[in-house]
Amino acid sequence: MRIKFFKTAVLLLFLVLAGCSMQNINRTQLPKPKVRNIILFIGDGMGVAQVYAGMTVSTHTLSLESFPFAGLSKTYSSNNYITDSAAGGTAIACGVKTKNGMIGMGPDSAVVSSIVEIAHKNGLATGVLSTSTLTHATPASFIAHNSGRGNYEDIAKDFLNGTVDVLIGGGEDHFRKRADSTDLTVKFKEQGYDVVYNLDDLKNSGSLKIAGFLAKEHMLKSNEGRSGMLAEMTRKAIETLSKDKDGFFMMVEGSMIDWGAHEKNFDYTAAEVIDLDNAIAVAKEFAGKNGETLIVVTADHETGGLTLVSGNIQEHKVTGNFIQTGSHTAVMVPIFSYGPSAEIFSGIHENTFFLNGFLNLLNIKR
Repeated sequence: MRIKFFKTAVLLLFLVLAGCSMQNINRTQLPKPKVRNIILFIGDGMGVAQVYAGMTVSTHTLSLESFPFAGLSKTYSSNNYITDSAAGGTAIACGVKTKNGMIGMGPDSAVVSSIVEIAHKNGLATGVLSTSTLTHATPASFIAHNSGRGNYEDIAKDFLNGTVDVLIGGGEDHFRKRADSTDLTVKFKEQGYDVVYNLDDLKNSGSLKIAGFLAKEHMLKSNEGRSGMLAEMTRKAIETLSKDKDGFFMMVEGSMIDWGAHEKNFDYTAAEVIDLDNAIAVAKEFAGKNGETLIVVTADHETGGLTLVSGNIQEHKVTGNFIQTGSHTAVMVPIFSYGPSAEIFSGIHENTFFLNGFLNLLNIKR
């Protein structure tokens, strides 16, 4: 009887150990999905209150609410506790803290490479989209290098360096109606870009290189004729860039969340958050099918010191107050992430964290 019990115990122990071994083998046989593509969304001026305002007033659930990971980013610049978009954009794009007003440069005015430039050098397709003029601080931080964010015509020249395959936004006049009388779109065409000036021509373009100037200066507000355009811009950019077998990196900016907050216009601000989320939904649909695409959503800074003082979820109503000046604040801004390795963006980070995170996940070097 004792011998039979002993044999049974040994058999059970063997089965338990074998099961544990099989579990370990199964774990090792399931490698983490590779990150081939990264889509970065920047809601300019978008703090947590702006996001929740959009969630509350929206009649549908925002895509952001389905993102499994969230974190926070510290936004101070090298010379100011409160950053501007130039320094904030440069920190995200280039991984360095710089002085307010500077783009694509360190505080010593040394040129620093952006994720777009590095991705291009490593053979990935690249894209930069914005609802503002493309030469504005945030989108320019991914492409240009200048000590003064307001030097729009000089910044426009840097777009001819060939590091971005798809650029879509406003700012036609900075490329065509220039003080030096040079039409930079001629040079774009010489470099193989399809240059388009409206949404229909953008959608119909079959080129792998597109320069889309959809406004003379900044694009319209979402609630004054631009609603849905950022989503279509995002869809076209993904369609184009995803043809590159090596993968792609693209940045999409919702510029006017910031502008609504500067104006202390609550409805304007919330509408722009929802408009950005509509573009995020397009990216999430692609990422869900693709399986190798990481989406990261963050902000360069918070604008307006927005507080939500009353509201009603069922009625989609909320009342918000901005600080008197409607200026930038130093509060941390949210990070939302979805897709392979999205978990590394949870927690609290410096805004310079993004570059190395992107490079490591894409397995590319500076």
